[in-house]
Amino acid sequence: MYEPNVVGDWHEYDEHAGLRVRVHRLEPAEPPRGRDDAAEGLTYFRLRITAENRGSRPCGIHLEDGQIDVRTGPDGEATFVDWRSSQFIEGYDLYPLRRATAVVYAAAPEASLALVDVQIQLRVDDEWTDRRLWTGGIGVVEETVGANAAGCGGQGELAHQVADFLRDQAGPGTTG
Repeated sequence: MYEPNVVGDWHEYDEHAGLRVRVHRLEPAEPPRGRDDAAEGLTYFRLRITAENRGSRPCGIHLEDGQIDVRTGPDGEATFVDWRSSQFIEGYDLYPLRRATAVVYAAAPEASLALVDVQIQLRVDDEWTDRRLWTGGIGVVEETVGANAAGCGGQGELAHQVADFLRDQAGPGTTG
């Protein structure tokens, strides 16, 4: 078992030297093309998925609707992903020292947004990478900072809390 990434962390792919990906900027946001009728009563949010090539040769990357799964809440309920408003990376040649970013708009019940999991499976040069998971939440950082009298906390503290929780769930004698 591998430990998931925290939203904002980079994940480097060993099988593709220099390629790394991150899910970041998880925030409430309305879609640019207006709300979809199917998302009535749900709260919209936006996330970004950035691929960066730090290697020495270009690679072709592909990241679209079937390769992204967004789930919320403690039970991992599926979210409504607004494919019409989202922007993907489709058949893009990513040259060294360059980045490409996908922007995904999704909607879920507001009460479940404190825990958001994003799983992606990137296609690189017509090869599928392993699925990877990022976890985070909307409003978590603000609550952590507000609860801390010294004003410390934030994303670093959230990362430690997630890692500690996963280690506790895995049990003794297991490694990440």
